[in-house]
Amino acid sequence: LNKNVPIFVCTMAYPTVPCPLHIFEPCYRLMIRRCMETGTRQFGMCISDPVKGFADYGCILEIRNVEFFADGRSVVDSIGKRRFKVIQHSQRDGYNTADIEYIEDQKVV
Repeated sequence: LNKNVPIFVCTMAYPTVPCPLHIFEPCYRLMIRRCMETGTRQFGMCISDPVKGFADYGCILEIRNVEFFADGRSVVDSIGKRRFKVIQHSQRDGYNTADIEYIEDQKVV
């Protein structure tokens, strides 16, 4: 999962830290539905950037659970997994996507 990764432009996320989300915008409702239907259950989270649209670094979030409501909104229980660097910014059906490269931390011994 490093080509055309869906990007949720919202807040800062970190590995191992839970990130509950209330999804109501149509583009992000579609993005979450696709993440669940394809089975990846993952998307990237980046903060906003006024020039590029979203930052060059972010964190992959894994969806642990989704509660869908009758009006189309949902509450997503996600948790941070891995940090990444954005290689290329793009868009798909109203939401942002990116080609990414994972950042590997040096192990402390």
